[in-house]
Formats: sequence, C-alpha cells, structure tokens
Amino acid sequence: MKLLVLFLYEWKHFVRNPFKIVAVVLLAFVGFYGMSNGLSLYERQTAEINKIETKVEKGQAEMLSYYERGEKNLKDKPWVDLTQAHQAFRNTTVYQFKKPSPALVYSIGQAEQYGFYKRVELSSSPYDEDMAAELANPERLQVGTLDFAFVVLYLLPLLLLILLYNIKGAEAEGGSLKLIEVQANSSFGWLVARVSFYAFIVWMVLLGLIFCGALLTPVFAEASSAFLKMIFFTTAYMAFWVLIYFLIIRRGQSIIENTLLMVGFWLLFTFIVPGVVHQWVSISKPTTMMTEMIDAKREKKDKLWEEEPAVLQEQLNNLFPAITKSSIAQKEERKRIQAQKRSIVALANELMKSATQPIEKQNKDRNELIDFSFWFNPVSFFQNQLNRLSNTHYDDYQNYRQDIQQLIDKQIELMVLDTWNEVSVDKKRYQEYFYQ
Repeated sequence: MKLLVLFLYEWKHFVRNPFKIVAVVLLAFVGFYGMSNGLSLYERQTAEINKIETKVEKGQAEMLSYYERGEKNLKDKPWVDLTQAHQAFRNTTVYQFKKPSPALVYSIGQAEQYGFYKRVELSSSPYDEDMAAELANPERLQVGTLDFAFVVLYLLPLLLLILLYNIKGAEAEGGSLKLIEVQANSSFGWLVARVSFYAFIVWMVLLGLIFCGALLTPVFAEASSAFLKMIFFTTAYMAFWVLIYFLIIRRGQSIIENTLLMVGFWLLFTFIVPGVVHQWVSISKPTTMMTEMIDAKREKKDKLWEEEPAVLQEQLNNLFPAITKSSIAQKEERKRIQAQKRSIVALANELMKSATQPIEKQNKDRNELIDFSFWFNPVSFFQNQLNRLSNTHYDDYQNYRQDIQQLIDKQIELMVLDTWNEVSVDKKRYQEYFYQ
C-alpha cells in the first residue's frame, strides 16, 4: 500500500473515533493552560523585580542627594556619618536579581522553590533564610506544578498510548491481520506508516503549542535558542516513547496485551525509576543538616568580637594585604581597633563561605548521582534539559548564589579598604560604589 493511502485510511479511522479526538484536544488545552501558568509566574516575577528596582533607584537617589547638598548626616539618623564607608554601605539598599527567562513559559522548574531577588548587605549570605524554601533536596522533580514541561513529560506518553493502543491488535483480534499482511507489500512498513500518522499529528500539536508559548513572552527576541531547544527535546522525547510503543505493538497480538505493556512502561519510566533513584540518592548521600553553617552563625561569628586585636589584625592582613600600608595602620592603636571592629564583617563573611563549602559539595555529589542515572532514567534527563533551557535548573540557582556572594565580597572589600585608608565618601565615590 502506498503511504498516502495508509494515511488517508488512518485519517478516516481517527475522525470516526471521538475518544481519540477528545484526547488530542485535551492535551492541547492542558498544554496551553500549563504555559499560562508559566506566563503568570514570568509576569509576577518581572513585575516584582521592576517594583524593587524602582524602589532601590529612589532610595539611592535620595542618598545621593545628601552628598550633592554636602550634608553628612541622615535626617532621621543624625548620628550616621555618610562620609564613612561602612555607614554609606549600611544605609544603602542593594539587591541582586535572578531575572526570569521568557522560556519560563515552557518550564517552571525550580522557580517556585527558590527566591529570585535578594537584598544584599555586608552581613548577607547566599544561604540566608530568604533564599530558598528547600535547599536540602535540589534535584527534586517538580511534579506538582502543572506547566508545559509536565504536560510533555507525563501526559504526552498517555496521549500516544491512547492513539496507538489498538493498532494491529484490533486487526489481530478481528481476524483481518493475515489479509492485510498479504495485501501490503510489507507488514513492517504498514505498521510504521500507521504509527507515523499519529506521531505526526501529536508532533504538529506540540509545535503549535511551542509556537504559541513563544508569542506569550518575548522568547523570539530574548531566548530564541530556547525555542529551538524546546522543539528539539520535545521531539526527541516523543520519539523515545513512539519507539517503545512501536516495539510493543509490533510484538503484541492483542489490544489488552499492548495496552498493559504500554501502561507498564509508562509507570516504570515516569514514576518507578525516578522514585528508586530518589531513594538511592537519599541513602547514598543523606541530606545535610547544615550544622557547620549554623555553628558559624551562632558561635564563630560571635567569638570574633572577643578576639584579641593582634589576632584580628593578623587575620585582616592575610585577607587584605593592602591594609598593612594603609593610613590607619600607621596610626595609634585606638584607630586601628576601631577599624578592626568595622572590618569584622569581612572575617564573618569568610567564616560563612568556609561553612557553606561542605554544603555545596554535598549538593554537587547528590546531583552527580542524579546525572549518572540519566542513561536509565530518561524522564529525569529530559526534565533537567527543559529546566536548563528555561534557566530554572538547580545549576542556574547555584550561579545566582555565586553572583550574590561576589557582590557581597565586592562591597566588603571596598568598605574595608576605604575604611583603613580613611577615604571620605563623597558623591563621586558613592557613585563608584553603587552606579557601576
């Protein structure tokens, strides 16, 4: 039989089966609904970031006006001397943002688990309480969020099952399979053509949804590569399931047998394997309790204030060698001790960085185990790929934490060096702090 004839035959079969038509329409509806959830989150995060940026700009402009008028003290805090570096930093609001990608419309990923803005102060840490709702389990699949990625990963295989379950099995049970095999030049080609017909319909529906998603947010303008990657990974994932179902259909001899095998493989790859991997990772790499960071916060930071001036000076000299030649280093002990107290925040920052290293290593080890499972855990693999293209993967939030830490380090270094060099902060220096 020619391919066109087979396609026309299958088309008549498809349009006469309302159950299959409803299944395709439902997938399209749920897929669009999932993208609307991603759009809603994208708009909320963008609006919140714009609101905070406006507030920050207003606050920094107000601070700048003090320097323009030559006023040293805040009106509501007359004891604050704005010409001192540590006071300029403590009284200026600074934020670090993780701006949402337009591709968030496709995959929400871990965007609801982690914060997307962080107020950065001299005493801040990337692991502050406002940064994450769940740091202990970074590789957890977001199966509770109905986004487009969820539809692709979990509902797409079910749609293919509905469309393909009775191919060949119905003919075998009706006794017409032998006749078809005689009429067709190749029974294999006949089967490939019928399966390809439904695969093509589903693929066109997915392409339409992906294109609609790109129109909801500025995907084409700001994340065109994500659009192409979304098509590639969605196509690859669909091909994976089509291949599995095709092999089942080819070897099966009845509708019930094919259906049970299809459902079994769906349960295996979407729930059983990811669940087993999760338990394996939890046992192999138990969740950290962050005791090192808690100790650093409660005890070690408090002990810094009790250290001898000579000990503090040695630690500060090792951290900032330039202060050994600063103006205050050559002055009386009283001024050096005062500068040391203002610089303790730098030592506390180093304590926090050291305390978080074991946590980051444990998280890295856990995610490496997850990555190792990808060769037999395809759903998790594609889940991670979809999260990466929408910038909602765990690694994206790890990079965000690193950006926060770099901003903290930069502010502390500027404050410490200017404090020890007795720099009087003016309009120009303030702009160098916050307007670069």
